[in-house]
Amino acid sequence: MPSRNRPVIAVVVLVPVLAALALWAFAWPASRIAPRDLPLGVAGPPAAAAQVERQLERHEGAFEIHRYADETAARDAIEDRSVYGAVVVTPQGPELLTASAASPVVAQFLQQAVAHQAAAQGTQVKTVDVVSAPADDPRGAVLNAAALPLALAGIAAGAVVTLLGLRGFRAVIALLGASALVGVIAAGIAHSWLGALSGEWWTEASVLGLSTLAVGGAVAGLAALIGTAGVGLGAAVVMLIGNPFSGATSAPQMLPEPAGAIGQWLPPGAGTTLLRSVSYFDGAAATGPALTLAWWAVLGLGAVLLGSSLRARKTGSEPAADRRELSAVA
Repeated sequence: MPSRNRPVIAVVVLVPVLAALALWAFAWPASRIAPRDLPLGVAGPPAAAAQVERQLERHEGAFEIHRYADETAARDAIEDRSVYGAVVVTPQGPELLTASAASPVVAQFLQQAVAHQAAAQGTQVKTVDVVSAPADDPRGAVLNAAALPLALAGIAAGAVVTLLGLRGFRAVIALLGASALVGVIAAGIAHSWLGALSGEWWTEASVLGLSTLAVGGAVAGLAALIGTAGVGLGAAVVMLIGNPFSGATSAPQMLPEPAGAIGQWLPPGAGTTLLRSVSYFDGAAATGPALTLAWWAVLGLGAVLLGSSLRARKTGSEPAADRRELSAVA
């Protein structure tokens, strides 16, 4: 086979493979959305609460039930992000507590599931949205859509730093500066203009910037260690795994296993979860995703510095080797 035909064959084969991989990564989780051990609270008198719990357990594997003494405790659990909602048994009938800010998709699912269950018993359910999504973005469309632009911004930052040949502390400063600017601009758009975020402005900007830095650092770090192929590898992991597995449009517990769990260990998923926490829940349950993003950023920037050091050491050793060879010839 002539060598000049190999690039053509590689493109013909590689493009369909990448298309199939992308289609699987995005379509598979989206087509299998359903609750899987979704944290849900049950509160009320022990006997009545036990009956509700038994009814919910008929949905095998759908819910992870948490028992609470009363409605106040259930509300606190929702605000702490321990559960997505709660069924409260009251003298007037069942009451469903939801948190559309945590996930409009989950809140809607809970309404349908509990209402159907109550209708079978001839009762009606009162629904209370304990932590509601902003009025300007009731379906969470802006926050859901933010994961992709932030991922692209991080990939672009890492790729540009690599292609411009920035190394060492110059590359780190460039990544930090670009990520900080992305965070400020994104907060300005999502919070100040669109009204989709409702937390402390600078905290949201910091989260958005950290999400970008986690991706940009990973991409640039891989490129510093293994060459420009690292840009493609980092971009593929973020776009084909991190983004579709993030659970941004629903919730990690609504994705098929182990997609939801994997997504929370990658920057897009951790970033979305952290942004929800700081924007709508006063920082509740923010420690885990914050540490995940921080580790990605630190390891990525560390890899950038390590790669630069290894390159400098290799470059410095080459003249010495050349001098030894010349001495041997002489």
